[in-house]
Amino acid sequence: MLLLTALQSLLILDEDTAQPVKSFHKSFPDFVTDPDRCIDPRFYISPGNSHLQLTISCLTLLNDGLEQNLFNLPDYALNTEIKDLQARINSRISVALRYACQSWHNHLTNMSKGDITDVISLLHFFLEEKFLAWLEVLSIIKSTRGAAVALEVLMAWLQEVCV
Repeated sequence: MLLLTALQSLLILDEDTAQPVKSFHKSFPDFVTDPDRCIDPRFYISPGNSHLQLTISCLTLLNDGLEQNLFNLPDYALNTEIKDLQARINSRISVALRYACQSWHNHLTNMSKGDITDVISLLHFFLEEKFLAWLEVLSIIKSTRGAAVALEVLMAWLQEVCV
């Protein structure tokens, strides 16, 4: 955080450290992600490589952080019947886990087309072992529509890479 404080003329830092860092102007991210403009390799950010790392990080977080009945809900209970649901959400789902649940597929489609062995392995484990827990979390945070979108994106991506 101290390093980012030195860049406050370029970045917006929220007092709540759980909030994302934003740039003051779109020209800054445009600059650091354009190899023709940002010629110093110490500052250049490759979007494809960044998305690859974010995909791996999101899937790792999902695989490590999701479990069946994460919220200890009674069987067959409707979400609306759980009086302390928001407290359970706050105590069991970190900002990072929520982000991973909702965004892993966005990074998957934007990542570089290099070595995807790690991604395939993480996806396999996620789909085999964590899929239902992921759906449960999306249901609890009212993002079930996002599951359909994520699966459509995943299907298209798999068809593209498995050709």
